[in-house]
Amino acid sequence: MRKPVSRILVINDEPLVLREFVKGLNAAARSLDNPHGIVFAGVTTAREALAAIEQDGDLQAVVVDDKLYTLNGGKARKLQTTALELVQRITRLRPELDVYILIAQETEDEVVDTLFAEAVDGYFYREERDYRGMYRILNAEIQERARTPFYDQLKNYVWMAKDSWHTPGHSSGESLRGSPWINDFYDFMGEHIFDADLSVSVPMLDSLMEPKGVIAEAQAVAAKAFGARRTFFATNGTGARPVYLDSSVNRKYGIYGPVPKKTIFQAIEEHPDAEALILTSCTYDGFRYDLQPIVERCHAAGIRVIIDEAWYGFARFHPAFRPTALEAGADYATQSTHKVMSAFSQASMIHVNDPGFNEHIFRENFNMHTSTSPQYAMIASLDVARKQMVMEGYKLLSRTLALAAEIRQQINSTGVFRVLELAELLPEEVKHDGILLDPTKVTVDISSCGYTVEDLQRELFTRFNIQVEKSTFNTITLLLTIGTTRSKLSRLYDALMRIAREGRAPRRLYQFPEIPAFTRLRYLPRDAYYCGGEAVPLLDAKDDVNRALLNRVSADQIAPYPPGIPALVPGQVITAGVLDFLVGLLRSQKRMELHGVLYDGYVPCLRVLRATEERGLKKIG
Repeated sequence: MRKPVSRILVINDEPLVLREFVKGLNAAARSLDNPHGIVFAGVTTAREALAAIEQDGDLQAVVVDDKLYTLNGGKARKLQTTALELVQRITRLRPELDVYILIAQETEDEVVDTLFAEAVDGYFYREERDYRGMYRILNAEIQERARTPFYDQLKNYVWMAKDSWHTPGHSSGESLRGSPWINDFYDFMGEHIFDADLSVSVPMLDSLMEPKGVIAEAQAVAAKAFGARRTFFATNGTGARPVYLDSSVNRKYGIYGPVPKKTIFQAIEEHPDAEALILTSCTYDGFRYDLQPIVERCHAAGIRVIIDEAWYGFARFHPAFRPTALEAGADYATQSTHKVMSAFSQASMIHVNDPGFNEHIFRENFNMHTSTSPQYAMIASLDVARKQMVMEGYKLLSRTLALAAEIRQQINSTGVFRVLELAELLPEEVKHDGILLDPTKVTVDISSCGYTVEDLQRELFTRFNIQVEKSTFNTITLLLTIGTTRSKLSRLYDALMRIAREGRAPRRLYQFPEIPAFTRLRYLPRDAYYCGGEAVPLLDAKDDVNRALLNRVSADQIAPYPPGIPALVPGQVITAGVLDFLVGLLRSQKRMELHGVLYDGYVPCLRVLRATEERGLKKIG
């Protein structure tokens, strides 16, 4: 198993002093316990330090002298930068690093007061030269960051090999292990996945619904890592009156973009009593809002901001992706940790920075929607995913960015496939909204390859063993993550180049109909959803659009996937435009998931409210 390397950078402007520090600290590291492979290196200037911090993904800590000078003209000493300025630049670049300051004892009060509010982890006296003591402190700090409280306790419990007289029913895999019918599943999954599948019957593993032990610890270190006041683990993904805002649309490529800034600002003015604004940033296709002005406008109106960062949870750990939603001032950020970090599917986090956060109300709502029997392996995976990002996230993301640039160049070199950049992807109505693009989401124009998008995806899957993330009628989207490797890039490039060399003539591609703009709500979504309703066919006896559905109220959410944007939500009035859109999708050659449509035999139906149910509901608006 590969062992970690943890480099610590010492910054001091006197070469002889620096050499002595680095030598003494490395000697301490060799003579004392060193589980994380700590080694020390030194530089004499702030410029060298910042370059090393940017380039070396194995750096875990920095020791900064409180005064950094350079020789000016060979005689006079000129101040390079203050410790305050350098610490601020370091934490802006890599907030996960531990930062310590070297100070003279006689200036302690002055330095500590200046840096008290900064992200400084501690101070050392320059004159003491207590290298073993300094090493122990730095080593302990790195070990603390690398600690996984819940995962460690879960391992401890599994190694105890207790007999289980509690749920789940497989009893650490015993029900599968001896079965001639399903023991292959046990072998395939591995014994520890079952040993670690426990229940709230094990007090030492804490309770997700009322955490006081190792889950609480794991959530606390996650909050620090992601820059939140509080963090909550969720294992099941993430009765108000909503105001729906239509997203922008790039019709050329069938891509749905951000809600225009002017639409958001207008909604804030029209709904001064709104409690919260909810936006997705970044989107499935990589669009990132310029969040700070939106947050500031909301806060000025007393509106909280909730950002769905499902596709962007890694952003805190590399300056190329920041600011994060929380750094831009958002009150809440939800992250599907499993999508872009090393957590099991469904494993998510909710980060809180709301100064008026009511934990009791939040906890009551959280517990109402979470399971009393969470999968503990999922919680452990959240703990481990946080550790990986805080210890090596910068290095992994730097590699991912390099691979993203490389695959863009390779795809464009085929002469047939073409990567779409931000200017081409942005819908017209948001081109001046400061939108940015996440480079790890790569959208490829396939219209010149001679395949329909369905045929291309099938060709990639069956002939080249490649599964892509998503598609529109003339694009495919590739998602690069911290797990992407150069060999995967090579296989993709080889596949696309082989297809390009076939020289197939471009085909006419069928453009999907555009999702209709939101109509209006007649009833609250929760009220409509919990009605029994009735199933009404989308098509009449002549196989035409069933006009009997006009002006009826939907009881379900109807969403084509992808992109997953609802065409109808519960409580919404059904219009001719919505019906034509849904029937058009059902009749198109491309098979698309249409969530929420139910079938009576082969007949597609919508669940709508009965007249008697409508009479019992209170209309809105």
